[in-house]
Amino acid sequence: MARLPVYLRALHTLAEDGHTTVSSEGLAEAAGVNSAKLRKDLSHLGSYGTRGVGYDVSHLIDEISRELGLARRCSVVLVGVGNLGRALAGYAGFASRGLAIDALLDADRGRVGEQIAGLTVRHIDELPEVVAGGSIGVIATPASAAQEVCDLLVAAGVTSILNFAPTILTVPPQVDLRKVDLSIELQILSFHEHRKAALAEGVLA
Repeated sequence: MARLPVYLRALHTLAEDGHTTVSSEGLAEAAGVNSAKLRKDLSHLGSYGTRGVGYDVSHLIDEISRELGLARRCSVVLVGVGNLGRALAGYAGFASRGLAIDALLDADRGRVGEQIAGLTVRHIDELPEVVAGGSIGVIATPASAAQEVCDLLVAAGVTSILNFAPTILTVPPQVDLRKVDLSIELQILSFHEHRKAALAEGVLA
């Protein structure tokens, strides 16, 4: 499942470039995966392609989108409109992939009423009013406020949460939680840079 969004992104790029069909090798290269693994993944969707032709790009986009639940429009509620929250709110790529941010909320009453990417910032107290069935919650608050916001999202009925705050959150078993920690990713890259420099200097064997 985790690889399906990668395939979908590659397929959208291929479609935008005017490709109507793609071989398994071509799609695997575009997605950065092994072609045998890709064929096995897609076979689970019942999609085997056509010998000598490959996969129909548009049809495969529809299949993967349906598998990921993107066939229907999914509502996203974003809490925290600091620098990161504003950047996320203004990112057009969400809506083009069937994930539209429908509500922006913040605990700072000084930000309530602001217009960001065509949406009006509402106070966090209004969260129960804006959460729709199947909404995804996005947390872009400081770490100190993240757990409280998470609890409010869960209490409002949100069962899928994406956390950008640099902290560990606790959620009930029925809630799916994903975390994006940009500082950790940068630290990992820093480690690799340090290791490459050490190898170049002959420090590491």
